[in-house]
Amino acid sequence: MTNWIVFDYGEVLSVRTPALPKLAAAMGVSHEAFEPAYWSVRESYDRGCSDLEYWTSLGDQLGVAVNEALSAELTALDVAGWGQLAPSSLELLESLAEAGASLALLSNAPAAFGAWVREQEWANLFRHTLFSGDVKVAKPDAEIFRLLVDKLGAEPADCLFFDDRQINIDGARAAGLRAELWDGAEAARAAVAE
Repeated sequence: MTNWIVFDYGEVLSVRTPALPKLAAAMGVSHEAFEPAYWSVRESYDRGCSDLEYWTSLGDQLGVAVNEALSAELTALDVAGWGQLAPSSLELLESLAEAGASLALLSNAPAAFGAWVREQEWANLFRHTLFSGDVKVAKPDAEIFRLLVDKLGAEPADCLFFDDRQINIDGARAAGLRAELWDGAEAARAAVAE
């Protein structure tokens, strides 16, 4: 029996960020130059480097000097971009919570984003949230799944995990969790019903 339903956040519960062109403009570079740089150093950000360290590293690739003020502006734009829940995902969470399901959130995301999420009303739908930036370890590492089940007070097999990346599904399964590749809210609802 599944005691916990655990969701990834980015491009599972949220829509893909629309903020990349705004971030590029704030740095004074083209979107075409910005996007590859944004993703190339993102893992270190998700694993706990500071906002300033991330944006400075990105700026170094793009030839842009980043100070505290620009870092704060970029962080705010980035958080806002990722802060848009897909309506179908929110409806799914609300219906599961109303039915009494134990919900948790496990996301590879910077600490700044985790802090923002915890302030949102919809975050109350989750009994627990765990962000990689806070614990300095990320999916698909086995350690983050150990931290999750410890936090939940659960056995790995008591958790059904949804993520949009196969590598994270494989990591969850290797750690003993049941895991399903995200294919939309309706498919998730069907998987939960099973």
